[in-house]
Amino acid sequence: MANNPGARKAVRKIAARTEVNKARRTRVRTYLRRFQEAVTGGDVEAAKAAFITAQSELMRAVSKGVVHKNTGSRKVSRLAAQLKKLAA
Repeated sequence: MANNPGARKAVRKIAARTEVNKARRTRVRTYLRRFQEAVTGGDVEAAKAAFITAQSELMRAVSKGVVHKNTGSRKVSRLAAQLKKLAA
């Protein structure tokens, strides 16, 4: 348990940051799901639009520190491969 003022403040900051990061992670997952739905539906144009937004959200999460840089790059790469396969 936090016993001094600095530790109590750290606990409050961590809780606030956790809430923000949880919202960011949820937002990323939403856009990834929309992309997957477009791909499974076979709609190339919708998939392209969803890819652009999903890529943007993933990279924003990377810049905010919610997702590791390599994880974000790997996910974008796999999305691009799915989009290329769908378009072919």
